[in-house]
Amino acid sequence: MGNVFGRRSQPTRVTEQDRAVLQMKQQRDKLKQYQKRITLQLEKERLLAKQWLQDGKKEKALLLLKKKRYQDQLLDKTDSQISNLERMVQDIEFMQIEMEVIEGLKIMCIEDVERILDETQESIEYQRQIDEMLAGALTQEDQEAVLAELDAITQGEDVELPEVPTEPIPEVPEAAKAGTERREAKDTAHRETLTA
Repeated sequence: MGNVFGRRSQPTRVTEQDRAVLQMKQQRDKLKQYQKRITLQLEKERLLAKQWLQDGKKEKALLLLKKKRYQDQLLDKTDSQISNLERMVQDIEFMQIEMEVIEGLKIMCIEDVERILDETQESIEYQRQIDEMLAGALTQEDQEAVLAELDAITQGEDVELPEVPTEPIPEVPEAAKAGTERREAKDTAHRETLTA
């Protein structure tokens, strides 16, 4: 009879960590309210102490300032408690995020490992096919040449390269440079008129 409309109660998604975080945030808010109330009270007491000094009640003003000093110390303690609570809330929230990430990584890791194994197997098969194709396409002489080149590279021997000329490159006369520049300018102007 508890379900009047036939709805089943769904389990709450609020965890113990969520409740702890909520309680800490509520405690933090209460401490901040307390801090504001004390700050206002301290300001009033400072003004009252100033008034008593003007009235010549030095001892009362001194007692009030001592009380103010004590409450300042309480405010400092309250500040440290608030920062501790905020740090604890952040730590708990960060740990919850870490747990979600770790759970996600566990699932992803199995899938990634399977994918990597599949890709590796495909790569091995592809390499084997390439080796078979190359083995059938190269003649015995080609294979010997490839092996000789490989030996030369691994032994540090230089592969024969063509000779590089040692003669200096001749200078281009000024008249030839000017003619080349004019031709390039004409070609550029001609291309621009064609594109326009």
